[in-house]
Order: sequence, then C-alpha cells, then structure tokens
Amino acid sequence: MAQAPVELLQRVPLFADFDRGDLERLARSFKERTFQSGSTVAGEGKSGAGFFVIESGEATVTVRDADRGKLGPGDYFGEIALIDDGARSATVIADSDLRCYGLTSWEFRPLVESNASIAWKLMETMAKRLRAAQR
Repeated sequence: MAQAPVELLQRVPLFADFDRGDLERLARSFKERTFQSGSTVAGEGKSGAGFFVIESGEATVTVRDADRGKLGPGDYFGEIALIDDGARSATVIADSDLRCYGLTSWEFRPLVESNASIAWKLMETMAKRLRAAQR
C-alpha cells in the first residue's frame, strides 16, 4: 500500500505547521484506501478506527440522515472517533470513486500527544463542527 503524498498532507489544516521532514515521517504512517462510488466509508453510530484524508473524489456527510456537506480533495474526517474510541458522529458516503489515505487510532494518538499545534487545531476543528451541528 502506498503512503500519503506529502503535498496532500500539507493542505490539511491539522498538519499545516509541520516542516517537510515531519510531513514525510507522518506520510509513512498513512495507508492508501479506495472506496467505490455509493459505498459507506464511515457509518454514524458505528465504531471507527480510521482518520482519512481525501486525495480524489467526493463524498457526502450526513448526521441523522440530514445533509451536512460535501467533502473533496484535501478534506479529512474521522478524527472525533479516534479521540474517544467512540462511535462515528456522522455518515460519509462516496459520491464518486474515492481515494483516501487513512491513519489508525494507534498511530494518530502519539501524533497528537507529541505535537501541541495538532492538538490545538484538532480542538478548534471539533469546536467548529460542534457549533455547526448545534445549528
């Protein structure tokens, strides 16, 4: 399986402050995943062990069967379930063939614990998503 392209990870806000060497090390932890159009990538209420960054394709996000938006290249999802080992907070369905790079919880946790800027950006992202979900 291929590792994530460094250029893709540079576009992810969580990793924006990483230098090239850190991005290259991080990229080696990601594994390529593909999903066919129409497939469920993450199911609300189901367990999840992956954080994903989309390289190509588009997906729809729903919460309690209500559309919450679209995802495309450079977008990411799955970080909330990784933090608390809980159920997925949303469903993500591939609108087209989707090529992603995934990172497991056992690889993600040390990354967050050792990098304060990622931890802070993750909290900001979750706060924004919580506010959006409450609207």
